[in-house]
Amino acid sequence: MGKLNKTDREWQRELSPEEFRITRQKGTEAAFTGKYWNTKQAGTYLCRCCGTALFLSETKFDSGCGWPSFFKPANPTVIEEHDDQTHGMTRTEVTCHHCDAHLGHVFEDGPQPTGLRYCINSASLDLVTQEKSDEDTYP
Repeated sequence: MGKLNKTDREWQRELSPEEFRITRQKGTEAAFTGKYWNTKQAGTYLCRCCGTALFLSETKFDSGCGWPSFFKPANPTVIEEHDDQTHGMTRTEVTCHHCDAHLGHVFEDGPQPTGLRYCINSASLDLVTQEKSDEDTYP
């Protein structure tokens, strides 16, 4: 699957202003405010921009940082890493391989088995769960 290339104008039509700021302009949502920071539902976290499966709920953990945290991606090929020297810090930015959406950062202070903490903005994600809704349960 090749890279997904869209103009800023196309992205702005598909994303909310906050999603655009975070995913396309490398923004960050405030800690403890994102939709998924404290979610415990089982499912798959997809890229908000292109729908690529990025993380599985069984790799999510409570890091206490206020953002969804995962110890590994669903597949190592779905994430790209980039040096980030902004804000007077040296960090490793993570982006979606398919559409280059900014997801967050990865740190080497996570749990085993990887020792990594992928600190991801909720606005960069869509959670698809296996739970049935009331409409699915009752005819």
